[in-house]
Amino acid sequence: MKIRNLAFALLFLLSACAKPSQASQTPEVTNNGKPTPVVETTSVPDVPTAAESFLTKWKDSDYAGMYGMLAKTSKDAISQADFEAKYETLSKNMTLTSLDYGILSSLIKPSSAEVSYQVNFESSLFGLLQRQMTMNMVIENGAWKIQWDDGMILPELKGGNSLVLNISQPVRGDILDRNGDYIATQTDAVAMGIDPANITAKSIRSILQFLAEMTQKPSNILQDSYNDNVDSFYIPMGEVSKEGFTPYATTMDGLSGFIYNDYNSRYYYNGGIAPQAVGYTQFITEEDLAKYKALGYAGDEKVGAAGIEKWAETMLAGEPTADLYVLDPNGATVTRLAHKDPKAADSITTTLDKNLQIQTQKALLGFTGAAVVMDIKTGKILAMASSPSFDPNAFTTNSYNSQYQLSDLVNDPNSPLWNRAAQSSYPLGSVFKLITASAALESGLYTPSTTFECTSQWTELGTPYNDWTFDKGLPPSGTLTLVEGLMRSCNPYFYHIGLDLYRQKGDAYLADMARGFGLGSATGIDAVSEDPGRINNPTDDGAASQMGIGQGDMLVTPLQVVDFIAAIANGGTLYRPQIIEKVTTVDGEVVSSFTPEVRGTLPISQSTLDAIKQGMKAVVSNSRGTAYNKFLGLQYSVYGKTGTATTSLDLPHAWFAGFTAENRTDMPDIAIVVIAENSGDGSEYAAPIFRRIVESYFSGEPQSLYPWEASIYLTKTPTPGAAETPTP
Repeated sequence: MKIRNLAFALLFLLSACAKPSQASQTPEVTNNGKPTPVVETTSVPDVPTAAESFLTKWKDSDYAGMYGMLAKTSKDAISQADFEAKYETLSKNMTLTSLDYGILSSLIKPSSAEVSYQVNFESSLFGLLQRQMTMNMVIENGAWKIQWDDGMILPELKGGNSLVLNISQPVRGDILDRNGDYIATQTDAVAMGIDPANITAKSIRSILQFLAEMTQKPSNILQDSYNDNVDSFYIPMGEVSKEGFTPYATTMDGLSGFIYNDYNSRYYYNGGIAPQAVGYTQFITEEDLAKYKALGYAGDEKVGAAGIEKWAETMLAGEPTADLYVLDPNGATVTRLAHKDPKAADSITTTLDKNLQIQTQKALLGFTGAAVVMDIKTGKILAMASSPSFDPNAFTTNSYNSQYQLSDLVNDPNSPLWNRAAQSSYPLGSVFKLITASAALESGLYTPSTTFECTSQWTELGTPYNDWTFDKGLPPSGTLTLVEGLMRSCNPYFYHIGLDLYRQKGDAYLADMARGFGLGSATGIDAVSEDPGRINNPTDDGAASQMGIGQGDMLVTPLQVVDFIAAIANGGTLYRPQIIEKVTTVDGEVVSSFTPEVRGTLPISQSTLDAIKQGMKAVVSNSRGTAYNKFLGLQYSVYGKTGTATTSLDLPHAWFAGFTAENRTDMPDIAIVVIAENSGDGSEYAAPIFRRIVESYFSGEPQSLYPWEASIYLTKTPTPGAAETPTP
């Protein structure tokens, strides 16, 4: 590029030296020594400067400015709109990212000029294309004007020829789970539904049974979908791969009221595996069309619109076969101007465990909230669930079901497209007491055995603040050590610590500890949009005491919480959460792969860490622990902390955060965080969800009922067969 620019500069200087002087010339001297009279002429404008101005406007896409420099005859021959359209079409068809130019020479006559120039076109598809062209100019009203023709765009366009770009995109790359199982791929699929007008009591039972087997959706969820839409013309019931449908095809053909339609497209297995994290594809929007065409897209493709699909668009899309043709006015091919060979799409292997992800999504059915599962020693995300969930196949418009699903999905007031695991921030409630206790121990003001009288109400600031035992009509917890304070989640103890640290250690002390645990800033996870949350320094005694129990103006994401819980479990290392395992080519070559990345260390000593873990163990294993009853009979070792975060609504958010400690060689231990929005106490709702995820991880499926279930996924209700959202 430097050499090319230098050549342009030298050529420009040579042409400048060659041009006639515009100043009055010295009179010629005759043989007799007497001067010959000189006729004065009007000063000639600078031709190269005018040419430079025109080309600079082209470089800046100032097509209106270029048109303003045309000679009158040229303006009479083409309208400004048509002129601008020709340059815009060139830019789109060549997929221009930029252009540069250089003036090669100029020939100047009294009232006309000819400038030779070279244009270097930088194309996102074809790389560098170079053309040399000629610009004819005339003087009009004392200024040089351009006598324009199509050949000034490209020599090949003279005579009314045009450019046509042909693009053929490769098949989009796959998204896989950690074991290589499909999450999303291009394949033949079947959209399934029910025609209520032609259903019978016998066929509906069989249809729902087979649909449950094919889609792996709970049968009662399918029953609810049917019951809620029985008056509809058509009820979409899900999708399955053609391969998964074939064994059932003959049987399903014989069931009245069952409808299915084949299609081939981007297909998301199991009705969406981690759909808020994986994302979906959709057609390029009108507002993004120019951007994608400049990148070499034809404009009619589907592109990643959210999550991994969007983050990895260039990898998953690959590079197309592209040809740039010149056509004559009759549409016949004159020449192929440029060609680009295709590059097959890459595939993305995630860190997600497909079965665990499915079971985690099912564990949240009926709740609004989120759950995240992380490998404690690497930061790998094994599951990231947000509820309510959604079926990304609804965005597949050539699926018959899409026309009945997409509008309702996009306009759903429950915002199922939103990733509550990473994009929603909440007050942390009593889970934050792990951080408050850490700050207390590191301050030197407390030890693990420091005692405090945990009364029913805390009155150090005058206004009484209730302990949870008071709200439930239970006796107060009595004298507790700091570790026992965690076990009992004693509000008065942690109100006191929050106030004490504020007064003795300053307003930033507890907030800095929280920030040291990774709160108040984004984790840096790839591919997933996240909210940074908020950790402010308390401004007065009241705010300080509220911070001590995880209330006030703090906001955290479940993703941030699972990260610091994993750090507690692994000895203090904060990993950057990862959801991408590797990127591979179509031939299986690894383009990039996951490497654990340390982003910090918990700012606490080993003795503090040991005390915190001791308290978390007591929460689930000591008979006085706040979650003891919910973990009776669990055969796996777990540590945890309940949380109940008050909100402006009547019911609080239910939290449970913890980790396993099996120390197995075949399965890494995991950290799990669960939040169930506005559902009630953490011990009553989030803890059972946490337990189910643990069971699903080690056993492959749930091993016990929720307290509100009559059977797995079926809520207790007076009406047999119906399902309801769990309510306190």
